[in-house]
Amino acid sequence: MHIPLLQDILILLGFSAIIVFVLQKLKLPSIIGFLLTGIVIGPYGLSLINAVEEVEVLSEIGVILLLFVIGMELSIKQLASIKKTIFIGGFLQVGMTAIVTGVIYYFLGYSWNESVFVGFLFSLSSTAIVLKTLQDRKEILTPHGRNALAILIFQDIIIVPMMLITPLIAGESTNVGMSILSLVVKSVIVIVITLISARYIVPKLMHAVAKTNSKELFLLVTFTLCFAIAFFTSEIGLSLALGAFIAGLIISESEYSHQATSIILPFRELFTSFFFVSVGMLLDLSFFLDKIPTIMLLVLLVFITKSIIASIAVAALQYPTRTVLLTGLSLFQIGEFAFILSKVGIEYNLLSAETNQYFLSVSIVSMMLTPFVIIFSERIVNNFIGVSKKMGVAPTLVLDKNISKIGDLNLENHLIIIGYGINGSNLAKAAAASNIPFVVIEMNAETVRQEKFKGLPIIFGDATQDHILEAVHLSDARAAVIAISDNTATKTIIKNIRYHSESLYLVVRTRYVKETSELIALGADEVIPEEFETSVQIFTHVLQNFLVPEDDINLLVDKVRADNYQLFKGELKHPKTYRPKNITDFNITCLRLNSDSNMFLGKPLKELNLRAVHGINILGIKRKNEVLDSIHPEEVLKQGDIIYVQGNQNKIEQFHKIIK
Repeated sequence: MHIPLLQDILILLGFSAIIVFVLQKLKLPSIIGFLLTGIVIGPYGLSLINAVEEVEVLSEIGVILLLFVIGMELSIKQLASIKKTIFIGGFLQVGMTAIVTGVIYYFLGYSWNESVFVGFLFSLSSTAIVLKTLQDRKEILTPHGRNALAILIFQDIIIVPMMLITPLIAGESTNVGMSILSLVVKSVIVIVITLISARYIVPKLMHAVAKTNSKELFLLVTFTLCFAIAFFTSEIGLSLALGAFIAGLIISESEYSHQATSIILPFRELFTSFFFVSVGMLLDLSFFLDKIPTIMLLVLLVFITKSIIASIAVAALQYPTRTVLLTGLSLFQIGEFAFILSKVGIEYNLLSAETNQYFLSVSIVSMMLTPFVIIFSERIVNNFIGVSKKMGVAPTLVLDKNISKIGDLNLENHLIIIGYGINGSNLAKAAAASNIPFVVIEMNAETVRQEKFKGLPIIFGDATQDHILEAVHLSDARAAVIAISDNTATKTIIKNIRYHSESLYLVVRTRYVKETSELIALGADEVIPEEFETSVQIFTHVLQNFLVPEDDINLLVDKVRADNYQLFKGELKHPKTYRPKNITDFNITCLRLNSDSNMFLGKPLKELNLRAVHGINILGIKRKNEVLDSIHPEEVLKQGDIIYVQGNQNKIEQFHKIIK
């Protein structure tokens, strides 16, 4: 039995594997490989694919799964924290891009309705490529990553009104008011359903499924939720991708989101590859090669225009220069939803065949350049700021009204906290409780406003900038802690701090142990990698359970940290001192006497005869904050006591059931 689609998928996967393998050897992003695969095997290349429409359907599944996973990795609370960027930043970016592009197109001699529609097309960026690249680089939760995500979410929402307005622009519809009203009502319904499902329905459903211990059922329910909500939003006139993102947000509110993400990821990688290949198939190679000078000039204009406009939109929200520029560079390309909108434009004669090919060529080239621009964006921004300083031009795009206020404080011998996330806020609380003077530098304007209102000594600013460090009196500080998730920014901040002060005690938080050595070499006194501090806590508790002496455990912990975690990286052999050959072979368990009606309470141990009746020995009792390690036969057990018992594991479990 011959299945044409199976043959096409085989060709697609085979070429993808070869091209991506070659690009990986050249250390180039895999997204480029998928786009090149589409160009090679598509109808304008070698014409090896016949079921183009079926491949496009598979690619849409890839976009759905991509947005679903991104939704699961966020939360409704996190999304609410960037609502200002979504609606204000997104509106400014889309609005200004559409106006600027439309005006340019109009002055080129085209009609106003065509100009407005082309403005719509060029205002959209690639959700799939930008978020995939940022996710691969672990930059989704950085300030510029969150801004890019927020603006892309707004674009995914605004695409629906654009599609509704297109017939009106073309003069084919007069009832757009009712369409927009209907869209608003539908959006409110979706929001209400999302909140109710996230809080009450889905957590209970996922818990019931998880209790079955069936991986197959968990997988089926996760996929069903994803596609059901995506289908629902599509049916009521919203986008599939938006529905998938909402589905991910709903699941993110349950404790099973991490497991759901882990089982979805392999499928997401497969289907998103179909998406990028399908995009590559759209490029008409003969047209591209014939018009390449014009196309590349247009790509350059799009890069400059969209980057500047996106930067202005973020600057209006009072983000620092570095975040503003990084966000702008992330959103310069034309996105996949513009392809969907372009089909509507062709249907209503708002886009000619030649203009559409120019649009497709510019879009695909900009998509292919996106991973490279994001990879080198840090270098581009740093060079821009450096050149600006040398030219005597202030690189700050945001006037920070809060900096001058910090000068009123008499800061001396104080602590500087850079970043007010979980680690930074906890450190601030500890410093306040210990009467240690401190000041916080934070780049989230809303957070700064809220915390300053509460009386927290906090300023808005980018700690990579010298004048921000001077504003918090760095030269007079005793210690500083860098508690941000952006590793590149962290390295720049360390260099700047050491330029101003060699003696200041500098502690740096990082996510991965592999970054530790470089950060110390740059000037950090202490580097705390989150992944291995977790490991330290785990092995400490495990060794305690095996009754390894506390002194040996503490020596091992000190050795691990002193050697920059080399022990965990396999670069050191385990010293015999820390490797006991004989682990104690008897069971000791800690139990708590909670019940006030326990038959063991209030009686001397000699009357209970625990060894003879229950087969256990009580080795110690912890009562409140006091440990009784010398147990007498007359000792009486009390409610709330923690008892350390030794014996056969089955006997201990039976005894535990009795005392519950």
